[in-house]
Amino acid sequence: MDDKTRDRLIALAREAAAKAHAPYSRFHVGCAVMAEDGSVVTGANMENACYRLGLCAEQSALTAAQHAFGLGRITHVAVAGGPNSNGTIAGEDIITPCGGCRQAIAEAASLSGRDIVVISASATGEEVLEMTISQLLPAGFGADVLPET
Repeated sequence: MDDKTRDRLIALAREAAAKAHAPYSRFHVGCAVMAEDGSVVTGANMENACYRLGLCAEQSALTAAQHAFGLGRITHVAVAGGPNSNGTIAGEDIITPCGGCRQAIAEAASLSGRDIVVISASATGEEVLEMTISQLLPAGFGADVLPET
């Protein structure tokens, strides 16, 4: 992936984070998911007063990806976010997917047969970490260990 495409994905993830519904944590996260053909969908975290019913940005974007082009076509996932202060997302800490989201990305990787690249960025997009899902979730549990039906 070239720098221009990577920067575009990070920018889209940052834009999605601005649209998050996070009134309780005030921590906004956005995610951009790219397919083989370069098409992109986004998602943001959506909190709920019943905390466990909240939805991570990655899960939101992966759901949109399944509907738009299918999980098996995903090549890259970009995540960015940080604390929201006065309507602006701030912070230099790199935001990586939580364990559950890593598992969901690994599911997409299993379907696609490729080691999906995960681009994690700070709120400003200036700090970036790029790893594959197998690096983020070593020895992960996947569909490959389940019996065939």
